[in-house]
Amino acid sequence: MTRKLSVYHRQIAANNRAAILAAAARPFLENGYDRTSLAEIARQAGVSKATLFKQFPTKAELFEATVLAAGSMPGTEPVAPDPDDFLGGLVILGKAYVRLLDRSGMADLMRIVISESPRFPELRERTFDFGTLPVLTALKDFLIAARDTGTADFDDAEAISAQFLGMIATMVFWPRLVHGGWALTDGEKEQVVDQAALTITARCT
Repeated sequence: MTRKLSVYHRQIAANNRAAILAAAARPFLENGYDRTSLAEIARQAGVSKATLFKQFPTKAELFEATVLAAGSMPGTEPVAPDPDDFLGGLVILGKAYVRLLDRSGMADLMRIVISESPRFPELRERTFDFGTLPVLTALKDFLIAARDTGTADFDDAEAISAQFLGMIATMVFWPRLVHGGWALTDGEKEQVVDQAALTITARCT
């Protein structure tokens, strides 16, 4: 029979996990996946290697958690828009998505996912569940609420979400992985979001 951890020990485990994630981002960015030392991450986090491996049994799991943590920082959760204002809600969530894509290090972490996963089976086999990120969860909830209230009409919320976010990322994010100097002004980013929101609204209302 497995004994449940006390509140104290659960808090210690949560603190250790947070410290490890905070220490992991920079080594992965600076050294790449292959050359990142888990022992060094443990040292910087102030935990033992045994504690690190208890939280993250493999380097691939730690890297996945590091990528997802970059988009789940406190304060990044978008406010739930009014489902009765479909266009306005999409604009709010689209802007929140742009802020996520603009987070420091996000492009570099994604570049590692794309460039290094073919070389490392353990990384390639990981499923990066980006749908758990707060802004993406909020978008899906908003779409379902809008459909339930009759503001919008569509069959597949996940498909609509993917199409909306894809239109934004195609202009705001993905070119940065190929062209290091790619940058849009804030006004241009807002225009991208507005056009994507208008397109989805025209399709679904």
